[in-house]
Amino acid sequence: MHSWFKTLFALLGVLLVGAALAQRAPQQQSFDMRVAWMPEPVNVDGRTSLLYELHLTNFAKEPLTLQRISVLDDQGQTLAEIEGDALSHAIGRSDRPAEALRTQWPPGIDAVVYLSVPLKDRVTQPLRLVHRATYVRAGAEPGTATVDGAALIVQPSNVSELGPPLRGGPWVAIYDARWERGHRRVLYAVNGAVHVPGRFAIDWIRVGPHGGFARGDGKLASQWFGYGADVLAVTDAVVASIGEGVAEASSLAEGMAHKAPLENAAGNYVALDLGDGRFAFYEHLKPGSIAVRPGEHVRRGQVIGKLGFTGESTGPHLHFHVSDANAPLAAEGLPYGLDRFRLLGSYATIDTFAQGQPWQALPDADMRQNEFPAPLSVVDFGNESGR
Repeated sequence: MHSWFKTLFALLGVLLVGAALAQRAPQQQSFDMRVAWMPEPVNVDGRTSLLYELHLTNFAKEPLTLQRISVLDDQGQTLAEIEGDALSHAIGRSDRPAEALRTQWPPGIDAVVYLSVPLKDRVTQPLRLVHRATYVRAGAEPGTATVDGAALIVQPSNVSELGPPLRGGPWVAIYDARWERGHRRVLYAVNGAVHVPGRFAIDWIRVGPHGGFARGDGKLASQWFGYGADVLAVTDAVVASIGEGVAEASSLAEGMAHKAPLENAAGNYVALDLGDGRFAFYEHLKPGSIAVRPGEHVRRGQVIGKLGFTGESTGPHLHFHVSDANAPLAAEGLPYGLDRFRLLGSYATIDTFAQGQPWQALPDADMRQNEFPAPLSVVDFGNESGR
């Protein structure tokens, strides 16, 4: 037998033995890891990030305590790492344990980790990411272990650049991904699948030149500065659908006392078909104010309705988001950018806003282009009008 033939057989033997050993390597039940929605880059306050959810389910027979979540690129470089208190804050669970217990997964429990992954540059080529969970096992064989999973490929940005949904200002962008019941953390399991339609939703509320959002005690919708403001088409589009017939409560107290059913949560609304599978939703509109009909072509800056206080709303505001389906709830929220706005300042916390305190003004207004407003930022849209 030729020597090279013997060498080949020897190599095959080594490979087969190695494969057999790999199959016999210790295996442990742990987390199922998955990303339900493929993230798209978004530019917030001049920085590009990925904002998305990592779902984890414990399939082990014993409790698992999550210590760390790492996000790695295809070179093994760590793009983001979250642990400690930050990890506890980032976890949402339907069984709602105390915050100190959120990282402790009983068998069969599913949870969501809300991730924010910063990127150094704009994504111009497909970017492969993988997630690593570091955890501690309980039971007979305790110890720290890791598992990699939920690999995904981020495609180059295709974010829509839109005009303003309102005129003038000051308007404050009410949202924050860290809020327990904020838009990003409200999941809807409808039509056989779970969705996050408000992943990039903003509640726009008009404020005074120095602060406050209403005249007098603000107990009536008509006292709020933004009530009845014109709501504008953000681009040339086709009206996909409208929802009418939801009345306003006589006061904020009455509205708070009566929770709206899911089908009426959006109140009176307009959805615009932006093309490319993207839809813009305008919610909580004033009764009788919708000025468009399904199938109608609208132009950027055209008035389509007026800001109101309908549906699931704690006060008059415009809820605006972009999603991948013509449905208020059964859709995934998509990122977008506003092509221009003047950044006037911001509120330090949601409490300072709620108490009617002054917002913190910048020394000079900063013109921003093609970005998503930062949480609690105060902006002016100028005098946008139809073209």
